Amino acid sequence: MSLVFVAATRMTRDAFLSSSLLARSLNTLSMMSSVKLCLFEQNSRPLGECYNQAIDEADPQDTLVFAHDDVHLDDWMLPIRLEQALASFDVVGVAGNRRRQHGQETWYLLPSRCVAGQRQMLTFDSQYLSGAILHGQPGQAKVSNYGPTPATVQLLDGVFMAMRAGRLQGARVRFDPSLGFHFYDLDFCRTAQAAGLRLGTWPIAITHASEGGSIHSQAWADSCERYLAKYGEQRVPC
Repeated sequence: MSLVFVAATRMTRDAFLSSSLLARSLNTLSMMSSVKLCLFEQNSRPLGECYNQAIDEADPQDTLVFAHDDVHLDDWMLPIRLEQALASFDVVGVAGNRRRQHGQETWYLLPSRCVAGQRQMLTFDSQYLSGAILHGQPGQAKVSNYGPTPATVQLLDGVFMAMRAGRLQGARVRFDPSLGFHFYDLDFCRTAQAAGLRLGTWPIAITHASEGGSIHSQAWADSCERYLAKYGEQRVPC
């Protein structure tokens, strides 16, 4: 049984290993446990396609951790945390939402609304959020404390998700490559739940260098439309 970190990056393997936040923190984790890296270097494929390949090629006993390359794993006791977490849940993340609503575009915000002809995505679904993430560069980051954890959730932030490979293989749960680089996580959560898998957050310390600016991009908006259409939902017209 191995702890396998799965990451897709635009960097070369050498550049990833020498400079990425994820690789830097894996060096410390390797002192605590057997750690392997499944890296998709110089990647331009949809994340779902890469992640599905990792699932299909994994040993059923492996613990797979899907993480972004700009994530620093602050918790050097992570192998023990994951053993504890996966005894309670099938899919584990660091932040999520205990409910899911019609037309919801992110795991942490209420569905957008139209005000004076302008779409607004501003209101946190605070009462139902769980977990915490440090945002920014290590040593300078600020904590986003979403809510109590551990907790059973319906949606997880795809920045960090862990699960046993055999549970996904047995339940035939996979990611949807058609969604590109966005909404793969929300869709995966729905697929996993439909297959009877349990989703939850766990108190695991990570730092994410990105602060989520991609939700203002056209690529994000296009993926949003595809994701909602897949479930017969739509954004409030504006």
